[in-house]
Amino acid sequence: MAETATPEVLWAQRSSATDADKNFVYLTINVPDVPKEDLQLDLKSDHLTFTGTSGTLKRKYHVELPFYAEIDPAESKINHTAKNIEVKLHKKELKEEYWPRLLKDSKKLHFLKTDFDKWVDEDEQNEAAEDDFSQFGGMGGMPGMGGDFGGIDFSKLGGEGGMPDLGAMGGEEGDEDDSGDDDDDEMPALEDDKDAKKE
Repeated sequence: MAETATPEVLWAQRSSATDADKNFVYLTINVPDVPKEDLQLDLKSDHLTFTGTSGTLKRKYHVELPFYAEIDPAESKINHTAKNIEVKLHKKELKEEYWPRLLKDSKKLHFLKTDFDKWVDEDEQNEAAEDDFSQFGGMGGMPGMGGDFGGIDFSKLGGEGGMPDLGAMGGEEGDEDDSGDDDDDEMPALEDDKDAKKE
């Protein structure tokens, strides 16, 4: 058995100041084919520890996740499938704003990723309370953007507006200035050289 590896962990969240059922974190530990007897999941109010051996990958996985804030282990649910281990952690404190991150430490970890399939922007999960978000800058550290920043931020990240235009401009400039003319001049010259060599 090889050395212990760190599994990929995906996460997403919801928040609510009034409804505990809408105040949780989705956690997916991506380790396939872990038999129940090889699975150790220790869930405490301030951290989760996972150790499991994948039957198909023949590898042992281990990760410790100290949470940003407390969760309620008794209300949390674990779903063990052939593909992964899914955990729904209930946040202990009812708050309208999202946790700024999953873990206590703000250091970026290569194995921890946002679960975009489950993620909903803070301002889109409850349209009625949209105005309340303006005082929090949790997502992406953009204070004051409030209800609008989710849409603006993510649409611009896709590059649909600016990127193709920049590429087209660069291509046109190159064709007009040098590259088009150079190609036309060089090609016949190369053919002439070859013909000259053959004779």
